[in-house]
Amino acid sequence: MKISNGMEEDKNSSRQNKVSEQLRRTAADFLEIESNKKSLITVTRAAISKNLKEATIFITVLPESYETTALNFTRRNAGEFREYTKSKMKLRILPFFSFEIDKGEKTRQKIDELGNKK
Repeated sequence: MKISNGMEEDKNSSRQNKVSEQLRRTAADFLEIESNKKSLITVTRAAISKNLKEATIFITVLPESYETTALNFTRRNAGEFREYTKSKMKLRILPFFSFEIDKGEKTRQKIDELGNKK
């Protein structure tokens, strides 16, 4: 019996969601171990491509003045993070990682701040 495209998409979406959540937790653990503790780096989410070959880890940094430093740190250590992920997760395909500042989360925080000023 053939599965309809709709069901396949749901299955892929579910798999992507599970892997994304595992990657988010793994990235948070890695950064907690490896960061210099001068700033707070929070992993807000992870996004993975449909073929599971590429993943983007989204972070926020406090204080904001350390954003560039933290982003450069995560990008420099992407290879080490890949090895860490390999040792912690069972994946057939180990994705290549990129790190980005989560601009959506920053926008949400600013909206919250504006709402709290009223």
